[in-house]
Amino acid sequence: MMITVKLTVNGKLRQVHVEPRLTLLEVLREELLLTGTKEGCGVGECGTCVVLHDGEPVTSCLVLAGDADGAEIETIEGLAEDGELTAVQRAFVKTGALQCGFCTPAMVLTTTALFRKNDQPAIEDVKNALGGVLCRCGVYPKLLEAVTEIKGANP
Repeated sequence: MMITVKLTVNGKLRQVHVEPRLTLLEVLREELLLTGTKEGCGVGECGTCVVLHDGEPVTSCLVLAGDADGAEIETIEGLAEDGELTAVQRAFVKTGALQCGFCTPAMVLTTTALFRKNDQPAIEDVKNALGGVLCRCGVYPKLLEAVTEIKGANP
């Protein structure tokens, strides 16, 4: 049995016919071919699959596609506009908060969501927001440096 799921992904209305067992991560990567969202653990522990679901960071491997029906989903592919990186993306590049890049999309999206709510977050707020996204390369000091670059800019 297939279900129809309607999503607004990166500003575009998308309709997919999928099996009910598929996750949002699988739909994004396999059906919509948006591979910027990474699969790390598949059980919600590492956070590399974070996307913005109605503006909130969620681990997309834990969201069934059917539960996202009608939602607005933002992936890393949807952040830059007309090839212009956002303030968050520019800060990550400038400070070298990238390393291998596997967790970077989730870190950028989580940071973007934080700054959209509070353009002057305290370092503790940043640490709390990013705590659910694991980085095996250990770029956490660079992430905090990137945050200081972002403050006051339009994320």
